[in-house]
Amino acid sequence: MRPPIPLALESAALRAVGALSRVAGRGGGTTLPGKLLWKLDPGAIDRLASRLEQGSVLVSATNGKTTSAAMVAEILRPRVRIAHNSSGANLVSGIASTLLHLGDAQLGLFEVDEAALPEVARRIEPRALLLGNLFRDQLDRYGELELVAALWREAMASLPDAELVVNGDDPQVGDLARGHRARVFGVDDPRLARPALQHAADSKYCLRCGTPYDYAAAYVGHLGDYRCPKCGHARPPLDVTARDIELHGLDGAAFTLAAPEGTVRVKLALPGLYNVYNALGAGSLALTLGAGLDDVRAGLERFSAAFGRFERIEIGDRRLLMLLVKNPAGANEAVRTLVEGRAPSVAVVALNDAIADGRDVSWIWDVDFEPLVAGLDRLVATGSRAAELALRFAYGGLARERIDVVPSLEAALDRGLELTPAGGELVVLPTYTAMLALRKIVAGRGHVSNYWESAA
Repeated sequence: MRPPIPLALESAALRAVGALSRVAGRGGGTTLPGKLLWKLDPGAIDRLASRLEQGSVLVSATNGKTTSAAMVAEILRPRVRIAHNSSGANLVSGIASTLLHLGDAQLGLFEVDEAALPEVARRIEPRALLLGNLFRDQLDRYGELELVAALWREAMASLPDAELVVNGDDPQVGDLARGHRARVFGVDDPRLARPALQHAADSKYCLRCGTPYDYAAAYVGHLGDYRCPKCGHARPPLDVTARDIELHGLDGAAFTLAAPEGTVRVKLALPGLYNVYNALGAGSLALTLGAGLDDVRAGLERFSAAFGRFERIEIGDRRLLMLLVKNPAGANEAVRTLVEGRAPSVAVVALNDAIADGRDVSWIWDVDFEPLVAGLDRLVATGSRAAELALRFAYGGLARERIDVVPSLEAALDRGLELTPAGGELVVLPTYTAMLALRKIVAGRGHVSNYWESAA
């Protein structure tokens, strides 16, 4: 049997592979070394993670994990050296790549794909986890969200010493706090509640007895203040809350963060109630890790946007606003935020069906696009499933002569910019792989850096 390759030599060789990939202009440089490490020596991930003197923390959710993890990094950076997979490479391979570049990092901060969370947690043995939400997403890959929730429960049961930070407003996620050291966060502002659950809401039924929950307040999808009228299963008591929330359209939001450590007013540069949830989860995790309230406020107020998530990019005398959409709950909140802000008259919506997007695109029929349609003069439908997207908007009431079907992402971007007046802002709503491709096009034209370059 061949003797094992020393970890230091193995790491150096794989870092060189990543460097060569980035020089070649491929974003795969962020994951390729980790893919090779995962194949050649899976146990190396465990050994590399053990070198972090302050251990590791994991952040997972269906929606918002990239933004939440980036917020945590912004809060903690002034006081601790962090290894963070900021490119969004959140499978085992992406986390392995980050571990290969630890340098003098003290703490690992890893955004983790929902399905990959059990394996990553088993190997890294995190000291804390932030679990934000579970929504229906990529059914052909994940299955129903209850299956993911069951995997999460098993994973948490195997981590008795880890501290959990969970969104109590999500029935599946809030229930993970039972039997654990946990900090539970949620929204406490009924003024912003919807009058009823949206038709696309997911966790409507009691985890214990299957009875439909009664909601005193429904905030985002199925997130809210719920209670089962039959068995009494309800939202757990909240340790950290967002109160007195102000939504300022596309210009941002503000809220009062109330925690056992005290109360502080936070002003976010990001819009929407869903970003209040992201900030609340990030602040709760940072407090758990020992940050002070002033650190939390300052970090959240410095934060601008994770790439592709409400990212504004200047393109000559116009501006691009890119807002990732990938499932009904997230898309509904993007539409809600746009309509409550400055509803666009021109929009580019990009729908791909690559593996990372989910092959099944039937979810677009559960998105409430109609409020957006009301203000649109022109829609540019693009991506590999542009035709289906155009059909959805036509059924939503947009006249067909106002819909341009342009499958090429680059041509669609140019068409959208052409339709946008000088000094105006073009709204682009892409699915995941379309977002990456569009950013690559814009980066190639010199308007923004590639996401993997800023993460390197």
